[in-house]
Amino acid sequence: MSRPRALFAALGLGYLFLYGPIASVIVFSFNEARLPGVWTGFSLRWYGSLLDNAPLLRAAGLSLAIAAVAATLATVVGTAAAFAFERAGSFRGRLVLAVLVLAPLVLPEVVTGLAFLLFFVALEGWIGWPAGRGATTISIAHATFGVAFVALVVRARLARLDRALEEAAADLGARSAAVFVTVTLPAILPAVAAGWLLAFTLSFDDLVIASFTAGPGSTTLPIQVFAAVRLGASPEINALASLIVLVVALALVAALRLMTARGGRGRGGEVGGEPRDDR
Repeated sequence: MSRPRALFAALGLGYLFLYGPIASVIVFSFNEARLPGVWTGFSLRWYGSLLDNAPLLRAAGLSLAIAAVAATLATVVGTAAAFAFERAGSFRGRLVLAVLVLAPLVLPEVVTGLAFLLFFVALEGWIGWPAGRGATTISIAHATFGVAFVALVVRARLARLDRALEEAAADLGARSAAVFVTVTLPAILPAVAAGWLLAFTLSFDDLVIASFTAGPGSTTLPIQVFAAVRLGASPEINALASLIVLVVALALVAALRLMTARGGRGRGGEVGGEPRDDR
């Protein structure tokens, strides 16, 4: 076998290993049988049954809400931390701040979840808040470990940003807030959006930390799915997973089309891929 064919074969096996399980979930979501792995015929019954599965839909809605709140908090704090690391220079407490921000990257999730549980229990005993564990405690925990990822992404973009743009705006009389809003934020907005999406995905997908910080009535989708598959995979879970894959795929296609359109408009002398006549 020639080298190019061997490389393509290895690449194909790698993609099959990565996406084969996802494809099997999608295929069996259309299986008429309830038993996984036994194909008896094509059917959409499990998508209709999903609409009647109130616990699963409630868990999915709660996970979406928690992920949105946690990602927003993580983006605000993570962006501020990135500015502190990249713009503030050396300051007292820089090492402590770096440890606090980046610790969730290296700590096992079991340790992080247990630490949050003990912290919330102690905090409730001291000041009476939070009153038990629930969506609020999960959001705080998810936002805390999401800060590290946002800070890394935004700091990498700030490091590549030309400071001359900000200095030019300041020389023209713009105050610091105006420079940030009109120059810095638009330049780092893709990184901020990427950090938000990363924090959202990590929160929506988390099981271990949510298991420690959740309480009665705050079952997230990963916890619900994990509890369900212990008794056997439910076809409704396959249907829900297929819908999530569809939404993610549509979002990726839309993002790629948007990036392609912006790239075409951004090329010098061209607008939308057509040559521009400046005469």
